[in-house]
This record gives sequence, structure tokens and C-alpha cells, in this order.
Amino acid sequence: MVEDLRVLIVDDDFHVARLHAAYVDSVAGFMALAPAGSVSQALQAIHSLRPDLVLLDVYLPDGSGLDLLGQLDVDAMMLTAASDAASIKVALRRGALAYLLKPFTSESLSQQLRSYARYRRILGHQMAVDQATIERAKRALIPGDVAPTAKPRSATEAAVLESLQPGEQYSASEVADKVGVSRATAQRYLSSLADDGAVEIQLRYGTTGRPEHRYGVPG
Repeated sequence: MVEDLRVLIVDDDFHVARLHAAYVDSVAGFMALAPAGSVSQALQAIHSLRPDLVLLDVYLPDGSGLDLLGQLDVDAMMLTAASDAASIKVALRRGALAYLLKPFTSESLSQQLRSYARYRRILGHQMAVDQATIERAKRALIPGDVAPTAKPRSATEAAVLESLQPGEQYSASEVADKVGVSRATAQRYLSSLADDGAVEIQLRYGTTGRPEHRYGVPG
């Protein structure tokens, strides 16, 4: 089973941090950790919890999130009210993968997280990639900038895509049954199609257990 990406929110406003955590938890494949409210708490949490992604405010009670960003060896995005060009340039120079201005909607953060998930899947665990893959990964970080690919599709990939009816959402198991392949194979092709922007991923919460990933074609 693919583990959810663990996200640490660093924000000194407890209510804002909880709201952003709820946004994160609503996105398929992501799980919010307990938020940190300061630079020192963030450093401790990053050391002990090893998050995949840090969502970082600039204004913190014991220092600047921009200074903290320069110390991190983990993927990070800025979620902040700091709208001055100097802060934005410093954040990008120090490796922020995105810069989202407060206030923002749940959908804005959801789109950014889904873009980040595509970026992660494209690079994966490959030992080496070509330039085209690098450019594709960079584009994937920009919400709305990933158009369905025009590359030739294999017969199985085409069958997986054709099994998804507009307006409907399917589990990987349901797609596997419709196409006549294993669940693992369906999951692999669905992830690839999501990377290309041809398929969207959503969550469906049941009464027990983990939320189920559901797949559909963009409306």
C-alpha cells in the first residue's frame, strides 16, 4: 500500500493551523501531522517526525520562516500573508516549491498539493531521468499547468482511461474488474494517467478504516 505523504504545518495561529490541517487531510494521499507554532517547535517536529512536506509561514514568534527554510533538507511550500517581492524572491531562492498567499481557499491548497503529488510521482525513485522528465516534473508543480498528454498510450492504459465514465468516480479495484487486470496494474496506470492530468484523484470517506482513493476524468 502506498503511504500517505505526511505534511507538517508551521503557523503560530492555532486556529489557522487547524484549518489548514483540515484542508490537507481532505486531499487524497496526504495526512497532516500535529502543527508546529514556532521555529523551535518546527525543527523538533521535523527531526522527530520526518515529514515529506512542510507548509511554512513567514511570520513566526521566534524567528522568520524564511530563515528556517534555508535550514531545511525537506520539501517546503510557503503559506503566508507576506506579499512583498523581497520575501517571495528569498523563498524561491531558498528552495520553496510554491508560494501561496493567505487567505486562500481549500481548493487552492488542494490543487497545489495534488500538483506536488504529481511532481513526486514523476520523479519517483528513478536513478536517472532525461531532460524531458525534469521539465515535466517542474511543470507539474504549477496547478493547472499539466495538460493531458498527447503521447501514445499502450492498449492497457487506453483501456483504463476508457473505463472511466465522465461524472463518475471509481476505485482501483473497480477499474481492475472493468478492464480485466490486477488491482496493482490498474493502480499503476491510474497513477500514470494522474501524472499526465488525464485522471483526477479524490477521497471518499467510509464509516471505518482509511479513506478510499477514487479516480475519474476531469469534468
